[in-house]
Formats: sequence, structure tokens, C-alpha cells
Amino acid sequence: MMNNKPKVISLFSGCGGLDLGFVQEGFDIVWANDFFHAACETYKKNFGNHVFEGDIADVDFRKLPDCDVITGGFPCQDFSMIWKRGGINTDRGNLYKYFVKSVSEKLPKVFVAENVKGLLTANKGMAIKQIVKDFQKIDGYGYRIYINLYNFAEYGVPQIRERVIIVGVRSDLPYNFEKPVPTHNKNNYTTAGEALKDVEKIQYNNEHLNIKERTKKIISLIPEGGNFTSIPKDSPYYVKGMISHVYRRLNRNKPSSTIIAGGGGGTWGYHFEEPRPLTNRERARLFGYPDDFVFEGSTTEVRKQIGNSVPPPGARAVAKELKKLFDGKYNKKYNGELKALSGDALRYVDFEEINQLSLIE
Repeated sequence: MMNNKPKVISLFSGCGGLDLGFVQEGFDIVWANDFFHAACETYKKNFGNHVFEGDIADVDFRKLPDCDVITGGFPCQDFSMIWKRGGINTDRGNLYKYFVKSVSEKLPKVFVAENVKGLLTANKGMAIKQIVKDFQKIDGYGYRIYINLYNFAEYGVPQIRERVIIVGVRSDLPYNFEKPVPTHNKNNYTTAGEALKDVEKIQYNNEHLNIKERTKKIISLIPEGGNFTSIPKDSPYYVKGMISHVYRRLNRNKPSSTIIAGGGGGTWGYHFEEPRPLTNRERARLFGYPDDFVFEGSTTEVRKQIGNSVPPPGARAVAKELKKLFDGKYNKKYNGELKALSGDALRYVDFEEINQLSLIE
């Protein structure tokens, strides 16, 4: 039977959070890549054997299957708002160029790139401008670039998680991407309490960490929704912290704060009721993963996979909007130029608007 689903090449795939959202909307992932072994094992378990484990620098994009879409969350640590950033001046920051190369070689109708909010201000705003220029000057075709800041809690994810999504539409297509309309707001966010209901019944990735009695005491001194700052400075259990994630406890009546992928010193995220760190299944629930999505690897490796991933419900909202292009269910009266572009004119991006996005809290 002929498969008419839009075909996707997935780069920097991780465990597949972005891919899951696209699969749920009827896209077909034909090839994927990551170099993290545990993430690739998770990917195989949940999607299939079409993931190539290895360095993206070794990929010959010309030999990959034809595709309609290229997706990927190129490494974001160098653009993070939390840690010291190097942006595009680092080797990791420049990995996005392989994403550009893949688009240049395959010329998909659309690409979707995800990154942290810090991308908007990295290198004093020059990183995002350079990335846009690189996509717009692809030989033969340029791409109209749409940059939006998402709070995934607005799409049903029980977590306040702000991320930038860059969508590029090939310039010969009369499709104008529009940011999906949010389905949730502060009045009806999905809460951590709702997300973790009956989670203890799930078998996979639900092991509890062994923690010291002192850690239990520290957590017990912190109220629901609080963090290390809740402990009096004259307490023998007082701890110093640099970021708000340190000994942060969930509030059952609110979405979780942003779940991070790594770090010690009380950064695991903590239950609102029990004095303990979250299990990985609880983290997965806070990202919107279904319970039958099984993660491979050690506890630390699974934590990393989840924390670095795109929440599937957020990815699905973007995929649903893009599906309009392939179904033909969109307004084709596009007012811009419909031709192949060359050069590096920033004609489709309002950087004043981008600067305002970066100020949103």
C-alpha cells in the first residue's frame, strides 16, 4: 500500500519527543539521527530501527531518503538562559550548521527547529540573525522564516516550559505558517497534580532514587511549590543555591516549573507531597509522554533524555498546523513573493519583534 504521509527526516532526535508529536499527526519519520546511545535505544523501542546512531558530521545528507520536512532540536546548552553561554562561537553552538546543510541538500518543503529562549539573545542577538541568514541564502531556494516563542503549558503540557521554534517554509510555496492558537491559559493550565494522578501504577521508568536522610529533611522543610530559599538561613539544613531549581518542589495546583536535564545539588525536581525526588515516569508525565512510551538507559540517562526533549503535545500542535500545507487546507492567497530566493536579505523576519520576544517572562 502506498504511503502518502508527509515524510520527515529527524536530526538531533534524542528520545523522540518532537517526532512523537509529528507521528501523532500522521507524519512518517523516514530517518533519524542522534549520537547518545541510550536515546537511540529509546528511539528504536518506541519508533523503529530507522535511527542512525552516530556523529551528524559523518552523515552524507545526499544519500538520505527524500523528505517533505526536516525537524530537529540542535544542541541548546550553549544558548541556555541558565548556564553561561557561548552561543554560535562554540563547537556545539555551530552544530546548527549541519541542520542548514541538510536543508540545503534535501530542500524540504518545511523545516522545524527547536531551541531554548536564550537563542534569541545569544551573542548579543547576533546568533539568531546569523541562523536566519544561513537559511535564507540557501542556493536555489530561500526559506521564509517564522520565529515564535512558545510556552508549552499553553498547549496542555503540565509544565511551564518556554522554547523557541523556528519554522522555515520553502519560498516557492504559497503557505503562510501561523503559530498554533493556545488551548490553555492560566485559568485552565494542566496542573502537576492532575498529571501525576495514579502515576504510581505505571511499571516502567518509575523507580525511586535512594536519597540521604539529610536530603529528606531538607525537602520536608520546603513547602509545596517552594525551593531552597524557604529554609531559614540559621537552620542547620540551610543550603545555598544559584538557580531556582535547587530543591524545587512541585505545586499540585500549578504546572511544574521547567524540568532540566541534568545537574546535582538538589536539581532533580521534588514531589509536592512526599519528601523525595521525582521518578522519571513522573517527569515523563510532566512532559506529556504517554505511559506506554518506555525509556532505555540508567536513571541519569533517562532523566537527560526527558529533560532535553520537546514535550510531545507541544510538538503535535506545530505538526497539526503544518499538516494544512500537505492537506491543502490553507489560504493560498499569500501576499509575499513566490519564487526562489538568493542573497541574505532579512526580508521575512522582523527582528524588532524578535527582540521583544526575548523580553517576555
